[in-house]
Amino acid sequence: MRIVIVGAGGLGGYFGVRLALGGADVHFIARGRHLEAMKRDGLRVEGPEPMHLPRVSASEDALNLPPADVVLLCVKLWDTDAALAQVRGAVGHQTAVISFQNGVLKDQALRDAFGASRVMGGVGYIAATIEQPGVIRQTGTLRRLIFGEFDSSESSRGVALREACTRAGIQAELSRDIQRETWQKFVFLAAISGTTSTIRKSVGVIRSDAQTRTFLRDVMREVVAVGRAHGADLPPDYADVQLSFIDKLAPDVTSSMHRDLEKGNRLEVPWLAGAVVALGAEKGVPTPLNRAIADILALHAGGRSATSAA
Repeated sequence: MRIVIVGAGGLGGYFGVRLALGGADVHFIARGRHLEAMKRDGLRVEGPEPMHLPRVSASEDALNLPPADVVLLCVKLWDTDAALAQVRGAVGHQTAVISFQNGVLKDQALRDAFGASRVMGGVGYIAATIEQPGVIRQTGTLRRLIFGEFDSSESSRGVALREACTRAGIQAELSRDIQRETWQKFVFLAAISGTTSTIRKSVGVIRSDAQTRTFLRDVMREVVAVGRAHGADLPPDYADVQLSFIDKLAPDVTSSMHRDLEKGNRLEVPWLAGAVVALGAEKGVPTPLNRAIADILALHAGGRSATSAA
């Protein structure tokens, strides 16, 4: 299977290494010092499951690539338009394009660029980040990919990708309700990113304190209410289900947004807590806790350079 991965950060880099070691023909679209290090030294994953891909196929764009079977979009949300332009050359008539980006608003840009028939939905679970150029640092053992067709069919391309993931040792699921899966991830992600970034502590610390645990749960309850108002098939008590899942995570797990905040990088808060607020307003669902998170992080959303310039 020929797979092009746009973005070799925590999610794209980790799963790309696994897929390549599992026998898939993987090509990374990356940039800067990370790309240079990958081409020179390969791509390494450190953490509980160390791996090294010594020879990496990578470039800044897909202009000279043949059409891929699958394109995986794994960049930050603000880089979506640039990423779609970079990968357009690898998208053929039969190519499936899947976004494993955060949030629930991510797929429309893919449909606009490539047509709805090429787009599948995707959700990824991993706690990982770029530690230094050419090196991905994984925290905990959570590593899961979920993908599926928006018409709920079990397509041959979905089955083929699931088989490639299985050969690579990736826990993968071909979902018949990818919209629900996307909202389930959004409940988890909006809460974890918002609480770890505003409280500036790991999941273990937050869930162990009665007051911050209640805050985490109630943030999720708001997202569940918004999702249900928008037609997502979420049970009313889904926040409690997710809280039980969070209790099983390694205590040092945090969020990519928290790590970006600590590094002074740009934040995805407009697409996470900010999206909860906007989508809640559309349906008249109150979201005061997510509004607080968005407001608290507003001056950090553009990154340290934007804050300094202001």
